[in-house]
Amino acid sequence: MRIQFIIASLCILIWSFLPSGFASASDVRSEEDIVKERMDLYLRFSDELVPWYYLAAIDQYERNIQQVRNDLQKSEGPISIQFQADDWTGILNPDPTDTSPDTISLFGGNGMDGNEDGIADLTDPADILVSMYSHLSFYGPREDDFKAALWHYYKREATVNQVMTIAKLYKHFETVELDAHVFPIPKGHHYTYRGTWGSSRGWGGRRIHEGTDIFAGYGVPVVATSYGVIEVMGWNEYGGWRVGIRDNHNTYHYFAHLAYFDKGIKEGDIVEPGTLLGYVGSSGYGKEGTSGKFPPHLHYGVYKYNGRTEWAFDPFPALRNWERQK
Repeated sequence: MRIQFIIASLCILIWSFLPSGFASASDVRSEEDIVKERMDLYLRFSDELVPWYYLAAIDQYERNIQQVRNDLQKSEGPISIQFQADDWTGILNPDPTDTSPDTISLFGGNGMDGNEDGIADLTDPADILVSMYSHLSFYGPREDDFKAALWHYYKREATVNQVMTIAKLYKHFETVELDAHVFPIPKGHHYTYRGTWGSSRGWGGRRIHEGTDIFAGYGVPVVATSYGVIEVMGWNEYGGWRVGIRDNHNTYHYFAHLAYFDKGIKEGDIVEPGTLLGYVGSSGYGKEGTSGKFPPHLHYGVYKYNGRTEWAFDPFPALRNWERQK
């Protein structure tokens, strides 16, 4: 009895230190539930004029940049689109916290009431989506109209291109669940690699190595590591024959020093994890066609766009993870 009393007392003591918002495993929402809620919202506030994948692409883009920027607050709800306060209420509105749809409209604000509660709430998912729908529908139903709407909202060409890429992927695959990745060298082929991020490079001027070199024999296949759109394909003097793919997470994947490309791909194509891109070579470090200045290998680099600039980051940890999955 004494042991049982002690155990019970300890349990009560431990529970008293748990935060008031502590939830059991059964109360925690799964990622699958969150994705389903998002899709339900996209479909609810879309039509032929503004397809669901336009709203979803903007939302995903905003979620991407919030994850890598400290100056942006991370949205807590299912929708990550964030209007600026003065854009929401109207730049000349004397009340920056105004939630009245009537006065917001009077001052030319974007905020609208999407759930018919009489309030235009800057944080409510329904209000956010109906407001974004209104902005997009004003420009028209064509793809060029969507680009124009994005330009007037973000005023950055790189952002327009990124959102268009995400929309293209969502439209093609008819889902927002495009998070799968694979290792760039398929199973069954010999290769070696190690972390080479930041190593010095001398050809073409003093610079650092922005990627991971995966050494393999000439002609070993190279495949796409993610879902994405081929943004660049061809020659550059550093990477030789290379392919650049942009995915739905604002990440640009760079495959360089290829011997040659697969004949079935071209710029603008949509790819998925495992799509054959080309074959390991040693091209680069000179004018078009230069090859053999170093051992054959794949240079794999990744670059993140945060809404302002794009920078390289070390792909080695991700490669190790994808390799284990393989």
